[in-house]
Amino acid sequence: MSNSQAELDEVAAPPPIRHHPDHDLETQHTNKDEESHPPPKAKSQGGDHTFEIWRNIYIIGHLTFFSFVGTLLRIAVECLTFYPGAPIATSVLWANVGGSMVMGFLSEDKNLFTIKKPDPKKTDDETFQQEVDSPPKKTIPLYVGLTTGFCGSFTSFSTFIRDIFLATINSVPVPLGKYSAISLFTSPPAMARAPNGGHSFMAILAVLFTEIGLSLAGLFLGAHLAIGLSPWTPSLPRKLLNMLNPLILILAILSWVAVICLVILLPHYGRDSTIWSAELWRGPVLFSLLFAPVGCLARFFLSLKLNARIPSFPLGTFVANVAGTMVLGMAYSLQHASISVSSLGGGSVNGCQVLQGIMDGFCGCLTTVSTWVLELSGLRRRHAYLYGLISIVVAYCALVVEIGSLKWTLGLTTPICFAE
Repeated sequence: MSNSQAELDEVAAPPPIRHHPDHDLETQHTNKDEESHPPPKAKSQGGDHTFEIWRNIYIIGHLTFFSFVGTLLRIAVECLTFYPGAPIATSVLWANVGGSMVMGFLSEDKNLFTIKKPDPKKTDDETFQQEVDSPPKKTIPLYVGLTTGFCGSFTSFSTFIRDIFLATINSVPVPLGKYSAISLFTSPPAMARAPNGGHSFMAILAVLFTEIGLSLAGLFLGAHLAIGLSPWTPSLPRKLLNMLNPLILILAILSWVAVICLVILLPHYGRDSTIWSAELWRGPVLFSLLFAPVGCLARFFLSLKLNARIPSFPLGTFVANVAGTMVLGMAYSLQHASISVSSLGGGSVNGCQVLQGIMDGFCGCLTTVSTWVLELSGLRRRHAYLYGLISIVVAYCALVVEIGSLKWTLGLTTPICFAE
């Protein structure tokens, strides 16, 4: 990450509300390209290079730590919204809405990451404060961690596309039965089958409109909250931000080491009926946390390298979302295939749990809805529709090939790690 990439490309989209009509995402990338070759400056000191290195290290630490937080919260929200009588069956919906709302707030906020002091020369109460020696907030590790790390990991584009495909084959899980017998990570509950293709088509529309519409609504709600709360939103002290950088880096390293140790140690207690049972934690949670930082960091660097190449089409986010969906399709097919002797898929509990961790952890963090809807709001209307449509169609077609080819030939089976 060089100085020319000061404002990170994944969160480079302008705020959803308070931006000039002509200052869209395409214009912003074009201006960055023009500024990427500034006039020659005096030779920089070695301290600047050292600062860049440490800032990049801190950013990686923040992304790792907040990918854990976002993944854990997404799994918790999915479990909380999967119960008999739930008004909406797609469990990832509210995680996508919540992450988009936080993204909207952080993108629109003008106070948290800005250092200000009173300016006596200004008489207007709304402009009585001036910014003082504040770096762009999109270069601050905490801001990158909260937006790219937390929001990007809390939301999941691949799971959203998976739900569209499950609606196509009338297999969206609908929890039916006693509350005590229903869980997101146990054997699939009873399914309510659609009688014909017309019902399936309406199910696809339902998933599309609820996921995209409510995620965009969450983005704008968060932005309006940032504007409404701006008179009372404090500015984070620079000393606090500087103290958090090494602290979060240490927490990120220790957390990842702890997850690896738990993954290795918990199989020894597989038959334990306590809360530390491997059946309760290892697959749904620990393997997801193990792979989460890999997906988050891959998305970050893809966006950093590719998003500015086509100003009207954020290529990095597109590649991350499509690639993550394709990996999820392969993992889902292996997990639901009738393979009795394979170490992957239906023949091994460990393989089944690893595949679940890849889907929830790696794919969930590699793909993002919060950044995607922020980019949709920042692009020009024609480009936004084209970008959104291509993203959905390409990812959906990948699942039709990967999961559909298995579903319509051999059929899908219950994964062994979910079987009672």
